[in-house]
Amino acid sequence: MAHERQMARFDWPALMRAGIGGLRLTPADFWALTPAELSLLLGEGRGQSALTRAGFDALLRAYPDKYEEPEDG
Repeated sequence: MAHERQMARFDWPALMRAGIGGLRLTPADFWALTPAELSLLLGEGRGQSALTRAGFDALLRAYPDKYEEPEDG
């Protein structure tokens, strides 16, 4: 039952038009894709952008590569 509700969230006719018509996938190729793969092909879910120099510098400040020498005791 939960699976049916989840499947109902997809607009299958629109996805088929986009995949088969727009991306020119064969029906077999379309149905072999996972929803995540189809979303990626359609330009959705691009993820995060590449790490910028400013972001890298912020990481270096937060997590410096400095190690303290152990004290002889």
